Amino acid sequence: MADVKQASAAQVKAAIRRKVKKHPEHTEEGLNIYPMMDMMTIILVFLIMQFAEESVDIMQSEDLQIPTSISREVVTDALAIQITRADILVDNRRVMGLRNGTVDPSQKQGGANGFLITPLHSEMTQHRDRLKLIAQRNPNRPFRGSVQIIADRRTPFRTLSEVIYTMGQAEFSELHFIVLQGGTNAPTPPRGE
Repeated sequence: MADVKQASAAQVKAAIRRKVKKHPEHTEEGLNIYPMMDMMTIILVFLIMQFAEESVDIMQSEDLQIPTSISREVVTDALAIQITRADILVDNRRVMGLRNGTVDPSQKQGGANGFLITPLHSEMTQHRDRLKLIAQRNPNRPFRGSVQIIADRRTPFRTLSEVIYTMGQAEFSELHFIVLQGGTNAPTPPRGE
């Protein structure tokens, strides 16, 4: 039998060091959540875009109470016209004041019997020219003459007629009336027996 020598303490330590160097130090592995956060961000942006296309953000007040409807039509991208009891706003910018929902005759072409609202027509003509210029430079976005009318439910028919007439004179002929989703007044369909 071969002669077995006893190893010294230094030799044992050197052998242990060699073994330890062959195996890397143990590190804790964790779950990498960055790809999941990226995915959730993309989903969040998608959902925001979906909801943004389906509803209009309108703050109701004492001067602006939106009527209800059972219509399911989706709102398209259009220039917003608000008719409150006190003002007419175009794209959230005040164009003129109203007196209890009616236009002052001095603001109309032809006085009290006129239908063309002069300040509104000026504002809409500027928007028309801007939108037509955009359409000329970008054929993918043609000028459609589309507006969203957001009117108080107590707006007099005469005022609404004057606004619609003025829109037509400024070449805005595609009109969308914004209403609250409702249906309490809708008839109940008959039940089958």
